[in-house]
Amino acid sequence: MDTRPRRLGLAEAGDDRLDRTVPVEAPVAIEYNGLGYAVMMATPENLEDYARGFTLSEGLVASVTEIEAIDPHELPGGWILRIALPHQSMERVIARARTRVSESSCGLCGMDNIAEVLRPLPPVSAQLTVTRDAIAAALDGLSAHQPMGRETGAMHAAAFCASDGSILAAAEDVGRHNALDKLIGAMARQGLHAGEGFMLLSARCSFELVEKTVRAGCPLLVTISAPTSLAVERAAQSGLALVALARRDSALIFGDPHGILALEGDA
Repeated sequence: MDTRPRRLGLAEAGDDRLDRTVPVEAPVAIEYNGLGYAVMMATPENLEDYARGFTLSEGLVASVTEIEAIDPHELPGGWILRIALPHQSMERVIARARTRVSESSCGLCGMDNIAEVLRPLPPVSAQLTVTRDAIAAALDGLSAHQPMGRETGAMHAAAFCASDGSILAAAEDVGRHNALDKLIGAMARQGLHAGEGFMLLSARCSFELVEKTVRAGCPLLVTISAPTSLAVERAAQSGLALVALARRDSALIFGDPHGILALEGDA
């Protein structure tokens, strides 16, 4: 059977078959020392980076060096990530697992305790100076780091940028949270320090993305789409500088409590 999509002419005539790659989305079960923790819907690429970033973002370890082993294994219908942690880390795993009833790609839907959802974030302490030209340069360079996005038209991207806007690391996934976790994991593997640059995301800025950025220790988050009200609130509470709706011609500053943005020419 021909599974290629069929182009439907709307503004112009012409219907035909197309060769287009469909992005892979699969359930990825995450286990810590044999204990089932979550099932996420993700693109099964760079799963070891995903395991590192997810574990750090969840606050289950203080450093990636605490992760003893990562074993991604394909199963019928999906994948399993078996992650080995020191015995003392399992108390945190068990405590966090108790707040999860079910999981989805949003990474939050299983939490049944509002206080747990809104638990305090560590204050942002990293100092950085970023110009408007650096943000523009990062936006211009992002597409070169989106091979799966160009091929499918259905992938989120997350990039870590130096203060001059050059992109040092990037990751893609069908889930915006997964893309950021993969990026955080790749940065840990490469020895990149989040406090020395800023994050650039192709997605809508939800509060989970703010939290992951803050927990990574990054002082500035730039997103191509708009933020939610809770994202703005959580960024302000933690001292994260937040720039959203970033386009080549303009962007909106939703907060810059530490004066990270050096806006030349402003009064």
